[in-house]
Amino acid sequence: MIRVLIYEDNPQFREGLTMLVNGSDGFSVLASYKNCNNVAEEVEKWSPDVILMDINMPGTDGLEGLKKIREVNAEVKVLMLTVFDDNKNVFEALRNGANGYLLKKTPPAKLLEYIQDATLGGAPMTSSIATQVLKMFQVIPQTKNQDYCLSERETEVLQLLVDGYSYKMIASELFIAIDTVRSHIKKIYEKLHVNSKSEAVAKAFKDKLL
Repeated sequence: MIRVLIYEDNPQFREGLTMLVNGSDGFSVLASYKNCNNVAEEVEKWSPDVILMDINMPGTDGLEGLKKIREVNAEVKVLMLTVFDDNKNVFEALRNGANGYLLKKTPPAKLLEYIQDATLGGAPMTSSIATQVLKMFQVIPQTKNQDYCLSERETEVLQLLVDGYSYKMIASELFIAIDTVRSHIKKIYEKLHVNSKSEAVAKAFKDKLL
């Protein structure tokens, strides 16, 4: 059962999301909120697998809420679900540790697929968002390759993350247990000083680690 927490200020959309998730096999909504004013406490209380996070909310918005989540929990998957697809919001969300960035017009079946993908270690993005991310990488200044002291195995795992592999696929490719994959990725995050797959991939490109 994939346990979901929802942050969305529009009551109709929030109710629609709740009905969609609760009405689908293998998914359950733990709770839903209209803003992120108490997000750290709520995440600790519910321990969700995935958080669907709107950006533009009254009080504490989604980008600030994401920062607060990462201060207390680096593991929970946070998918930004929003009408905004501008570069600034995309960059801020990924920099603050989002695991994916989806538009609210995403079809229901696809949204459920994206939620499941995130729990498996994926970084789902609406195609228009993915295009923007690729363009951002293209304009990143070339910098000297920094030495983060990654081991040979950690470098292999990072390469597979960049190639879009999920945790399960990495385990299969390298013939190791999925818990071993998680251990390697945790060490990679620590060495790169990041909190999510999207941040690790961005740093790999930015600092030419591969």
